[in-house]
Amino acid sequence: MAITLVNPTGLPEIPAYRQVSIATGSKLVFVAGQVAWDADGALVGEGDLTAQVEQCYLNISTALTAAGATFDDVAKLTVYVVDWTPDKLALFLEGVDRAAAKLGGTPVPPGTLIGVAALDVPEHLVEVEATAVID
Repeated sequence: MAITLVNPTGLPEIPAYRQVSIATGSKLVFVAGQVAWDADGALVGEGDLTAQVEQCYLNISTALTAAGATFDDVAKLTVYVVDWTPDKLALFLEGVDRAAAKLGGTPVPPGTLIGVAALDVPEHLVEVEATAVID
């Protein structure tokens, strides 16, 4: 595995992610921002942040698999959430947990969550992009 995730002494431990990823692989994989579309381009979870988060993470997994990678190879996630407020955190984490249950492990690479005014279409509530490193 090309990625080691750590929480260094002196930084808080956050259950949803690790503070640092150390990459030793030689091949970078950049996954474009994934929204809550299924394989046919149909929206999953209209108006439902949890369902959309779950679908985004499942789409990231599909893209990673196509590149010969898994969530274990992800060095960094960036998440964009429309009209983000801290009270939405529980819904967001529930979506991650639902995806993790289907994927067989909880993705905890370093991540950045950014609140945005809008995404590509009004129905999309969240978009997730990933950077992975593989040998």
